[in-house]
Amino acid sequence: MSSSPIGVMDSGIGGLGVHKHIKALLPGERLIYVADTAFCPYGGLPVADIRSRCLLISRFFLAQKCKMVVIACNTATAAAIETVRLTFPGLPVVGMEPAVKPAVLHTHSGVVGVLATPGTFRGSLYNRTLAAFAGQVKVIERVGEGWVGAVERGELDTPATREMVRKTIQPMLEAGADHLVLGCTHYPFLVPVIRSIAGSGVVIVDPAPAVARRVEHLLNENGLLSG
Repeated sequence: MSSSPIGVMDSGIGGLGVHKHIKALLPGERLIYVADTAFCPYGGLPVADIRSRCLLISRFFLAQKCKMVVIACNTATAAAIETVRLTFPGLPVVGMEPAVKPAVLHTHSGVVGVLATPGTFRGSLYNRTLAAFAGQVKVIERVGEGWVGAVERGELDTPATREMVRKTIQPMLEAGADHLVLGCTHYPFLVPVIRSIAGSGVVIVDPAPAVARRVEHLLNENGLLSG
């Protein structure tokens, strides 16, 4: 079982960033990646449809003898992770944790920007994290309208993409945000553009490294590490 692969899923290519961090941390692990591009983006789908897609892909992973499933999509995590865990109780399932906690704990300005999809903002996990840790910190939420599509098309640094990103994050920066939380796995592909607009003084928080560490912890805890 320890030599079995890990299944990683997303609606498109966004989860490849998570895949990269897992592979860098655990080079001995085999990974199978599924990009559900026929239904990308998940952000506009009904919750029931997202759950159905995640269950279907999880069944595929089990047919490939995967020892763990990673839902490398914030929207899918919010909508479906509990359903997947309940449906496959013996299967370790890791999702995207909202990275609000480190941002609100380390902000100096008291203002944090969170970029995510509507589904993530509606999710109970995000809102529980916000309620538990935000305290007096002002959290500004913005949907990255059009960001997923730009990433899927490979338009990572076009004039149109730069303007789209600028319009989204400028109000956060003007409000004093010193941390920008990336709440969608597609968004890190736009970090160079975000950085060029936000400047070096703003911390950009990508949850993917923490997810990779969670994968390592659960594999070790369950005796599933390869080698």
